Amino acid sequence: MEDQEMVVNTMPRIGDQAPDFTAVTTKGTIKFSDYAKDKWLVLFSHPADFTPVCTTEMSGFAVRKSEFDALNTELMGLSIDSIHAHLAWVDNVHKNTGVYFDFPIIADIDMKVSKLYGMLQPNESETAAVRAVFFIDPSKKIRLIMYYPLNVGRNMDEILRVLEALQVSDEHKVAMPLDWKKGEKVIVPPPKTLVEMNERNANTEYEKVDFYLCKKEL
Repeated sequence: MEDQEMVVNTMPRIGDQAPDFTAVTTKGTIKFSDYAKDKWLVLFSHPADFTPVCTTEMSGFAVRKSEFDALNTELMGLSIDSIHAHLAWVDNVHKNTGVYFDFPIIADIDMKVSKLYGMLQPNESETAAVRAVFFIDPSKKIRLIMYYPLNVGRNMDEILRVLEALQVSDEHKVAMPLDWKKGEKVIVPPPKTLVEMNERNANTEYEKVDFYLCKKEL
């Protein structure tokens, strides 16, 4: 029980600075703090190379990489496999499907990064990383975290949706309602004083449910 509590307690949280590390990847040795400068980063783990669900997921990231590029975002994968297994898997998938994993995949054979990011969860597996996704902004702050079990693949539309939502929220200082997608109305932050509330009530440009819930076009 104590070991499991230690794993939970060391897991990075939303708002934390992303833990730094140096790791061997399919793109060479990378020092995390020097990678993707001035860009967003999506760091994601998968349980193992040469497995069916992981192949569909990694292919999904690869096929839609241009959409991440358009959002000024780099990709970085990870699993507890050797660099040789990674390279063979990348080559195998490319030969069989034409899809090329053109982003670094960490060979976390010593589990260093997996433990640092809480990707190893003992009740799921002690030797394979769960399907974690970390959204990290250009200041290397963790902004959103997703966890999936070994047997359920992620949703690429949702990954791209929340990435764009984070960026739009930062740029315009707004919040996003349920199921928000690009082009839809956003939520104006609620007023914090009586003066702001009165100004809000007088505003005719917002779609208002009440003073605390107002939407607007961007």
